[in-house]
Amino acid sequence: MTITDATPSGERLHSFTLDSLNERMTVREILRARIWQEVGDHNQKTGAVFRGLVEPTGAERVLNGAKLRTPRTIDWEAQFRRACEAFGSNGFFMLIGERQAESLEEAFDIGVETEVQFVKLTPLVGG
Repeated sequence: MTITDATPSGERLHSFTLDSLNERMTVREILRARIWQEVGDHNQKTGAVFRGLVEPTGAERVLNGAKLRTPRTIDWEAQFRRACEAFGSNGFFMLIGERQAESLEEAFDIGVETEVQFVKLTPLVGG
């Protein structure tokens, strides 16, 4: 599946491919897989700029992500908790294929061609 970050006006900001393990996934599972992969990719590189859904605590927003004041390992579980909270409080919404996700427990059929758009409505800060 393709993960895309987009603005409310529809401008695409960032995309990457995420391997799905199941043919049917809940919104929570999709969100967890996204956070786990992007935090894992960042932690392997241990760079100062994090490009992900949730801005790590203590980071400064920059053009293409969030700059950590000092490079560090990011806790994916804290990022995932914050992302779930933000979804529940309308900090962002998700379009899976042509449908908007309504709840974390809603399930969708997922395939190689599936596009999941994350549209941030407010900056997300967390772990």
